[in-house]
Amino acid sequence: MSSNSVRAGIIQMTCGPDKMGNLEKAAKKIREAASQGAQIICLQELFSTTYFCWEENYDNFSLADTIPGTATDLFRDIALELDVVIIASLFEKRAEGVYHNTVAVIDADGSLLGTYRKHHIPDDPGFYEKFYFAPGDGGYKVFKTKFARIGTLICWDQWYPEAARITSLSGAQILFYPTAIGWASSQGKRVNSQQYQAWQTIQRGHAIANGVFVVAVNRTGTEGEMNFWGGSFIADPFGEILFQASHDMEEIRVQEMDLRQIDEIRIHWPFLRDRRIDSYGPILNRYIDK
Repeated sequence: MSSNSVRAGIIQMTCGPDKMGNLEKAAKKIREAASQGAQIICLQELFSTTYFCWEENYDNFSLADTIPGTATDLFRDIALELDVVIIASLFEKRAEGVYHNTVAVIDADGSLLGTYRKHHIPDDPGFYEKFYFAPGDGGYKVFKTKFARIGTLICWDQWYPEAARITSLSGAQILFYPTAIGWASSQGKRVNSQQYQAWQTIQRGHAIANGVFVVAVNRTGTEGEMNFWGGSFIADPFGEILFQASHDMEEIRVQEMDLRQIDEIRIHWPFLRDRRIDSYGPILNRYIDK
């Protein structure tokens, strides 16, 4: 395989109440993805637990990990053994009373390259994340891994073009979005379709606007009143869907991506060249009153 290519592995899975069982399941699936040739492997958002944010419950803070901690130690050993990069989304205890929704990026030599803490924190029925997570304060991150330069945004971040733009301008070649998003069981098929299409469309837009690959990895399965819609997908730098998972099944996919396509697309569709950075000051306002 050319050094201009990279194989991304995505793991879409169900999660149960046994935290160690989820970690062991994820580890097994990482090994399976690696056996299929994956070099950078991304797990879904908060994969080691069920999606506890459906309620506000102080007992759930006991689910958090430190970083470094049990989960990162496990995956550092696996990354070194298999020569793979692992993107692991965790409920992080940063300090007493300070918790984050965090991605840990582990390089193929087993080193912990760093963390990205989710910036945009939702607070909606079934997604009470503001109760648990402080917003990230470390900026948008790009990690130079053995195989590619990657950005790791998280779920609700995926609706914000500013996050994708800044991460891409910082040198990311691939944007990874670990995700936990689903349909309320009370919804009909039409609304479900609208929501999924909006979710995929905006991320394909990030790929097009920035000329980068986008990898969105969602969970699947029913947890309480939420049917997590799966549908994990990979898009190229012009937004073409290279792979889309089912909505209701666990899946592992390894997708080869030619990084030379980034330059090719950006040359022919020079959105970055033609940006009018002198005119974008108003975007720093919450809203522009007339």
